[in-house]
Amino acid sequence: MSDIQGKVALVTGGSRGIGAAVARRLAAAGARVVVSGRDASALESIAREVKGEAVVADLASPDGASGLLEAVAQRVGAIDVLVANAGIDAPHKLGDTSDAIWDQVLRVNATSVFQLCRGTIPAMVGRGWGRVVVVSSTAGLAGYAYSAAYCASKHAVVGLVRALAAELARTPVTINAVCPGFVDTSMADRAVSNIASKTRSSAEGARATLEKMSPQQRLMTPEEVAHAVFSLLPHEARGIHGQALAINGGAYGA
Repeated sequence: MSDIQGKVALVTGGSRGIGAAVARRLAAAGARVVVSGRDASALESIAREVKGEAVVADLASPDGASGLLEAVAQRVGAIDVLVANAGIDAPHKLGDTSDAIWDQVLRVNATSVFQLCRGTIPAMVGRGWGRVVVVSSTAGLAGYAYSAAYCASKHAVVGLVRALAAELARTPVTINAVCPGFVDTSMADRAVSNIASKTRSSAEGARATLEKMSPQQRLMTPEEVAHAVFSLLPHEARGIHGQALAINGGAYGA
């Protein structure tokens, strides 16, 4: 029997890409999966597929995280596994990064993660078991041009994970981050379009640029990230705590 058989797992940003792959992997292991996001139709589709629940939530809203947790508690129960995957990108030069863009990216990518952790971890400790995995990015381990807000937000959640790991070290709850490089999702598609537009190159050439950022010369897949998330959940993984696991085909430090 899986260690997460019957446990409630919340996956934010669960309607597509990495989140959907994580939801499928957790459901296959017997978890009771709740997916959240903004696209009600896409969420319902994934929820039906994994025989789970869908909760529409906008984490850019100040009360988005608290409303999500309240809905999960009412409809499913206490959360045992939190996979904080929701995130937005913001490919802008510094001078084009407005306060509004900065605030939105930090709220979704960092503040909401803090709020979700605050709203779930103390109860996990009280119940005697819990797992938290934050989906950050290699942008949380290194700096990239034209990504000030995104890099800042992803560095912030890596720092949050490390701080909470120190606080939780003598409890039965673990917290880690996974830090993918470019993953073959809609976010990568937007990056390809942005590169092609700015460099006047073809989509194929722009995609090759992203692929070359990995020593393996390819984009990662959502399923690879889901595998990394799942590997942090079993009892045998309890010593993996406060780590930022890069999933990028071997690029050192990023």
